[in-house]
Amino acid sequence: MGNRFMRMTKKDPKEISGSKSKRMGSRSQRKLLVEEEMLQRQVLSMALHQSQRFEGSMSRRLNGGNTASRRRTLSDPFSNGKQLPEFLDSLKCKKIVLIHGEGFGAWCWYKTIALLEEAGLHPTALDLKGSGINTTDSNHVTTLAEFSEPLIDYLQNLEGDEKVMLVGHGVGGACISYAMEQYPEKVAKAIFLCATMVSDGQRPFDVLAEELGPAEHFMKESKFLIHGNGKDKPPTGFMFERQLMRGLYFHQSPAKDVALAMVSMRPIPLGPVMEKITLSAEKYGTCRRFYIQTLDDRALSPDAQEKLVRENPPEGVFKIKGSDHSPFFSKPQSLHKILVEIAQTS
Repeated sequence: MGNRFMRMTKKDPKEISGSKSKRMGSRSQRKLLVEEEMLQRQVLSMALHQSQRFEGSMSRRLNGGNTASRRRTLSDPFSNGKQLPEFLDSLKCKKIVLIHGEGFGAWCWYKTIALLEEAGLHPTALDLKGSGINTTDSNHVTTLAEFSEPLIDYLQNLEGDEKVMLVGHGVGGACISYAMEQYPEKVAKAIFLCATMVSDGQRPFDVLAEELGPAEHFMKESKFLIHGNGKDKPPTGFMFERQLMRGLYFHQSPAKDVALAMVSMRPIPLGPVMEKITLSAEKYGTCRRFYIQTLDDRALSPDAQEKLVRENPPEGVFKIKGSDHSPFFSKPQSLHKILVEIAQTS
């Protein structure tokens, strides 16, 4: 019996070694996945903890008036005067929909959400298709309509004549422009935050060309391109290397927010960025627009932002000193103050 058992279980030493190697490789891979998941949880936990501690006192009540030709320049910190929720009771539109920019997700608005809620407004942050925790592969997002789908779905589901304020950051500006053309009656105000506020027939990439170079050259030569359908097929997206991303987007942002971004940023779908947008005076042109400039921005330079404002003038222009391309991280209080002022503008 003992001998028969030995014969049944005896294996070639090479087979044992190979099996052991596979098990060790599998364990090592699982360990790396677990460690990566733990890191993401730790960073998200830090961000949430920071949000809970983030008091971000509200700005004092701002004087009303027409902002058509007014420009304001702000820098953190601002007045520590508490803002009374009663003063917002008279607002017809309290819903603010926050649309992130290229590579970002709804996660980037966590400070802004906390501040707006404290002020008595009703913010909602959406993940665009292929972004944030949206499960779509960004390589499969080929049009601006697809990219903007979560925003369009949200607007379609609004009840009756309900309206919202839209805030678009970066390339998210093209998405809110597209939404304004589709559902102008649903948009009370549109706020472009260091965003691609394109004109009719323009591509979002045209706005970024100053930093990234001509589109044709970028499509052929850029080392940041992603070929999701194979090297022999046209590129489907792009993503900057971490060090460059830090310098472009986050050079004035707190280290904890940068850490959150480094584990959360996703590739940028190329199709929507290269698509020319059709905007009409009858639809897009009827919506009220505001622009917030970031004066220490390396991803979309102050000069490029000034050119956008000059070529496609909005109703009001605001400026934030010392802000990089991520004012929701680097200057959250100044950003909040401006958003509240625009919400009040009659």
